[in-house]
Amino acid sequence: MKPIIRKIYFIVLLALGTTFSAFAQPAGVSGHVSGTLLDEQGKPMMFATASLLNAKDSTLVKGAISNENGVYSFEHVKEGNYIVKVSTVGYQNAVSQPFTINQSSEDVDLPKITMQPANHSLNAVNVTAAKPLIERKTDRTVMNVEGSPLAAGNSAMDILERAPGVSVDKDDNISLKGKQGVTVMLNGKLTYLTAAQLATLLRSTDGNTISSIEIITNPSAKYDAAGNSGIINIKLKKNKQIGTNGSLTAGTGYGAYWKDNQTLQLNHKEGNLNIFGSFSHNDNKRIQDIGIKRVITDSTGAVTYFRQTTPLLESDHNNSYRLGADYDLSSKNTIGFVINGYFNTELDGIDNHTYIGPNFTQADSTLRTVSSINQTYNNFAVNLNDTYKIDTAGQELSADLDYSKFNNNAMSQYVTDYYLANGSIQHPESFLGNLTPSVIDIHTAKADYTKPITKSLKMEAGVKFSDVKTDNNLTEKTIATDPYISTNHFIYDEKIDAGYINFNRDFKSYSVQAGLRAEYTSSLANGDSSNVVSNIPRHYLDFFPSLFINHTINDKNEINFSYSRRIDRPQYDNLNPFVFHIDPYTYQKGNPYLQPQYTNNFELNYTYNKSITLTLGYSRTTNVITEVPGTDPATKVSFITQANLQVQNAYNANLYAPYTIAKWWEGNINATAFYLGFKSNGLEGGNLDRGQLAYNLRTTQTFTPVSGYKAELTANYQSDLTYGLYDVKPRYSMDAGISHSFAQKKFNVKLSMSDIFNTLRNDVNSNYQSTVLFITQKRESRITRLTITYNFGNNKIKAREHQSGADDLKGRVKGAN
Repeated sequence: MKPIIRKIYFIVLLALGTTFSAFAQPAGVSGHVSGTLLDEQGKPMMFATASLLNAKDSTLVKGAISNENGVYSFEHVKEGNYIVKVSTVGYQNAVSQPFTINQSSEDVDLPKITMQPANHSLNAVNVTAAKPLIERKTDRTVMNVEGSPLAAGNSAMDILERAPGVSVDKDDNISLKGKQGVTVMLNGKLTYLTAAQLATLLRSTDGNTISSIEIITNPSAKYDAAGNSGIINIKLKKNKQIGTNGSLTAGTGYGAYWKDNQTLQLNHKEGNLNIFGSFSHNDNKRIQDIGIKRVITDSTGAVTYFRQTTPLLESDHNNSYRLGADYDLSSKNTIGFVINGYFNTELDGIDNHTYIGPNFTQADSTLRTVSSINQTYNNFAVNLNDTYKIDTAGQELSADLDYSKFNNNAMSQYVTDYYLANGSIQHPESFLGNLTPSVIDIHTAKADYTKPITKSLKMEAGVKFSDVKTDNNLTEKTIATDPYISTNHFIYDEKIDAGYINFNRDFKSYSVQAGLRAEYTSSLANGDSSNVVSNIPRHYLDFFPSLFINHTINDKNEINFSYSRRIDRPQYDNLNPFVFHIDPYTYQKGNPYLQPQYTNNFELNYTYNKSITLTLGYSRTTNVITEVPGTDPATKVSFITQANLQVQNAYNANLYAPYTIAKWWEGNINATAFYLGFKSNGLEGGNLDRGQLAYNLRTTQTFTPVSGYKAELTANYQSDLTYGLYDVKPRYSMDAGISHSFAQKKFNVKLSMSDIFNTLRNDVNSNYQSTVLFITQKRESRITRLTITYNFGNNKIKAREHQSGADDLKGRVKGAN
């Protein structure tokens, strides 16, 4: 670490330590309760559920799980009279004698409890409780995918598009409550991927491997500061059983073309060793129709109309794998590793027709560009982790080392024919060939430390280092028989040194968390091309404070306030100055001079009866990174690039309300209203000042009319909205699914249909300065899927679920799908 960074971290720690020293003052009696569970043979009862209950009315106060030694414990227990109730599958419930927490007995060690086997067999146990599809927690919204029929045959991207407040645009950019800049994580790890490459990863991840999706709109200082609109964490299923078990899933689907998917999951836990792995494959052939209309006014005032129709046929073959193990060196120390990756291929066939004339219905000339794009995407990632529980009070140290490598290659060929209005050839055809290999290497290392200072005050601190290098080389040829010639070699290096400190303080009816994160970024963009990008270094230090205040008014009313400062660095492909031609009149290019954008987020959250939630939010973003369309009036060529706008002000209100209509019918409604306002002076010779009030409505209905059957119906409506220079048209769709479990839940059959009425589409317009643009896009979205899952092996005895110590790994690279 550089000396200046060491000094900064020291100053941060010292300043925050002084600031929060007041938190360490006593706030009433708070005790520690522990005990030991034994089975009928006197052996430790592992992983049983212990519940701390109020002795007066048996209401639940806290919950815990016994460890490998049968020990359970409860921290920060307030003054009062309590009992402990313990339970586990196959054993009778047991209850402790009543006990008291007061000033003379702050630490209570309960007598050992011996649990007796249940009189009925395990096969007679019928568990009816299930997690709701949408679950609201204090700092996040959780979409419980596991067990949902809508997960059948769908990829992670398909499921993400159905998450509350989430939308995905025509270019696979993910937005949350209308704002882009979302950070996507897998099992708490950042992806360091661009939108297109992230789409590749998500589309090659089978939905049957997902446990839940967490939406965190205002993350704490413990998380990477990237992502101005929050974090989406996709949690994959983990091994929960002792012995060997697994599942085999096979599915098929049909929209315009047939699709298929297969997934094999295997888990084995014996003693201190837990091994897990999975492999998924899917084939997806799909069609989408793209229409583009442009109105171009040249310097003389003459107007030319361009109308493009582009059917795109895409064939994907995706394969992803995951292998890992955890080993308990002792009851305090667990080490582990995870290896995962994918190897995918994509073949795109495009037949683009461009009509040029004095209006959209009359053409003076026509272009036909036939394109073939053959792409391969390969990723390999490995994680090593170690978690050490220093004591039973909660002091813990964890460390992670991560390496990830992406190899992406694309070979593209464009053949264009030129015709006059009468169909005769205007001039000879043109040819353009591209090879675009890209290699991305990512190294990260991090360590996190947790220390309970008192029974009501906890400190968290950590450091992280990341080193990312992208190497892109564009080669071109304009004659089919010629060799490829390098026209643009672009290398980007980025190093980030980060450190954070958090303090959590519990009061009688309040809890406060405050933290500060510091990140020092050093980057170098270096290119060898006709674009004259030679050497663009950047070095900057940023501080990211966060504050969370929770007030419990009474049993049914709770208020939360949160604030955080965030950053979004440009995606790697957006920095790349490559010029990608779609046809002779259309291209896109990167901008190596893009600056990071910064956001201040404020959020006020009210929860009633631990279910109904109302959230009000405001954020202000400077140096807003956004897509900007442009036109050269002299050549009549249109292009798309990225630029920094000056300011974005965003306001949002969200209401989430679950309800029960009948014992067999539950539902929820998620309504979001938001306003996005953009301002930027001097943009393409004009001053941008525009915004619009928009809203999103989503409702999910869950039906369980007969035991073993479950049905879901989801409807979504997104109003028209303004984002940067684009006006986005409304989007709406409805999905349905039904599942049935049988043969003692070893088999599960799911039938689902997405976008039942085939209404989902992406239409956008832009009218700013000399650019008048209309885009329509209709993807294959109405798809019927049938999926069968077979669960095998031991699934009766639950074991400990290990969580990796690595909290941050993934969000900014490129591939496509």
